Amino acid sequence: MNDLLKIKLTIANRVYPLSVSPDQEASLRLSAKKIEATILQLEKNYAVRDKQDVLAMCSLQYAAQLEKFKNQSPFKSPSSDDKIEELIDMIDIHMSTY
Repeated sequence: MNDLLKIKLTIANRVYPLSVSPDQEASLRLSAKKIEATILQLEKNYAVRDKQDVLAMCSLQYAAQLEKFKNQSPFKSPSSDDKIEELIDMIDIHMSTY
């Protein structure tokens, strides 16, 4: 029984096919939409032409927000860190195929 869903997410004009559990689908789709919105905002506000530069700035912005949240949160959830690491690993694995 394979409970994984095959989905495609588009980020920075690239399509990323992923196999995800049903409980991850909504959050991944929402995250991809937020990344796309951030990319558009960065491209609009700054004269950046290289998608890699925009993605790096987007990543930096989200990492800074995460660090700020982790420092302010009185309750640290190890499961949240595990989920983030799992998503990063999924992205790294997928990106290594390019």
